[in-house]
Amino acid sequence: MLELQGIAVSPGVAIGKAIVFDREGYSIARCLVSRPEAQREWQRLVEAVSKAHEVLGARGKETTDSWGANLGGIFSAQQQLLLDPHVRSEMEHLIRDNLYAAEYAVSEVFAKYAAAFRKASSSFLAERAADVRDVERTLLEALTGKPTQTFAEIPPGSIVVSHDLTPGETASFDTEKVLALCTEAGGPGGHTAIVARGMEIPAVVGVGNFLHNIRSGDELIIDGHLGRIFVSPDAPTRERYLKRRIARESIVSELSELKDLPAVTSDGVHVELMANVEFPNETQACLARGADGVGLYRTEFLYLGHDKEPTEEDHFLAYQQVLRDMQGRPVVIRTLDLGADKMGMTRPVEPENNPFLGLRSIRLSLRNPALFRVQVRAILRAASAGNCRIMFPMVTTLDEFRSAKFLLRSVADDLTCEGIRIPSTLRVGMMVEVPAAVLMLDRFIEEIDFVSIGTNDLTQYTLAVDRSNVSVADLYQACDPAVLRLIKRTQEITSEHGKSTSVCGEMSNNPAHALLLVGMGIRSLSLAPSTIPVIKKAIRSVTLGQCEAMAWRALRLGTAREVEAFLMNQLAGLVPEIVLQA
Repeated sequence: MLELQGIAVSPGVAIGKAIVFDREGYSIARCLVSRPEAQREWQRLVEAVSKAHEVLGARGKETTDSWGANLGGIFSAQQQLLLDPHVRSEMEHLIRDNLYAAEYAVSEVFAKYAAAFRKASSSFLAERAADVRDVERTLLEALTGKPTQTFAEIPPGSIVVSHDLTPGETASFDTEKVLALCTEAGGPGGHTAIVARGMEIPAVVGVGNFLHNIRSGDELIIDGHLGRIFVSPDAPTRERYLKRRIARESIVSELSELKDLPAVTSDGVHVELMANVEFPNETQACLARGADGVGLYRTEFLYLGHDKEPTEEDHFLAYQQVLRDMQGRPVVIRTLDLGADKMGMTRPVEPENNPFLGLRSIRLSLRNPALFRVQVRAILRAASAGNCRIMFPMVTTLDEFRSAKFLLRSVADDLTCEGIRIPSTLRVGMMVEVPAAVLMLDRFIEEIDFVSIGTNDLTQYTLAVDRSNVSVADLYQACDPAVLRLIKRTQEITSEHGKSTSVCGEMSNNPAHALLLVGMGIRSLSLAPSTIPVIKKAIRSVTLGQCEAMAWRALRLGTAREVEAFLMNQLAGLVPEIVLQA
């Protein structure tokens, strides 16, 4: 058995047979043409570009129809790349001046752009390389009239493994046949990861060089919760995951019956279960799983995969849709949480040596007040469509929060003068994602309405670990005692002042972690819609006293490994039927 570790980007567990996506047949041989033939080659390419443009458009429409407009919009960005005048000019130069065959010219130009993206210091730009390869593949198929490789004949029960997968390839999967995917390259912010999450396919990316250890037909286990891959698993491992899968299937009907029941411990303590969403169309999944509301509405999708900034109307329509769809349930809209290097628009940006410590999140918004005002105006305009709350990300200093709130008040005054009603009950909160915010929370508390702890970034900044870097993945532990102490301190301060605290990071998706958080005093969790039923089941199966006993012991342990082992043992004893993670 071979065990590998990658980055979990879409939760779930799958056991199936590997289908290795072999890129060897995709290379294009160097081929030259005579000068008289160059014009014919150029005309072939012009016609192929037109055909590829239609294919990408159709692919976008099909994806939109199946998975929503925001996933489909990825292919609109690919159409823009296909028609980019610089790309077109370089291909024409190679054909007319260097006398390259059309296929070879396409391969050379797009390979150069893909390599440039992969070498970029920005992880976001590196993840766009898959989009470049997707456009290249589509154009080559239009030129040759045959697919470079197809997934049409994939048998049921397959797990697709590859060096990388493009968004188009991922969107083309038949989810009745493809159980999961795993790639050597990629990251959590790539469009391939976004598509996989939208389709709810378990996925692990960024595993590193492993294809030489896998052949088509090998049995694989993909743990999309923890980013683990098992190649040719031994009998105990296979049996362990089979039991989990059977246990999960056996409680599906029971969990569905909990949809309209509250998440209340067996001794009557209510825990609010909210949903994290990225796209407006995800509200149906929230309602279907019984979410109490949207605890984190990420707004970055409006910027990613587009070649121009979203308008105020683009923002407004997206927010209004979610607020209306949630039918009066609270919706927490987080303002832009991106770095300058991740903006989808083509604007010159000075490269940053360390983007995670650079111009990002609330810093970027405050540095670009015109951009910030557009988003805030849209949120305030949409607020009356439902129960709206607004939240600022990665707040580090009191000055940042005050500046953001000042701009919010200024925009509200402008809208009031324009005759637009702003709900008087609108609540304003902040994300706690850096240790500095916890240390100064006693000063923030009088000026905020609520707090949401982003455990992903809080763990990253507390432990000085880049959570997207596989080289230090073993050091990224949400249950590290230092992180737990910061969460506990945050809860204590907000509780003393009568303010609410929720946890909206990946930590909330783990049943053992969720019970720990409840024991630490957290009464609101925001998590992926798909995990709401299992977390609700866990909470309804225990008493508050049992959760508090877990927390008391966990907070006194010295290492993350000790905490994790203790929590899993506790979960196995308290709610054995939902022990789904190692």
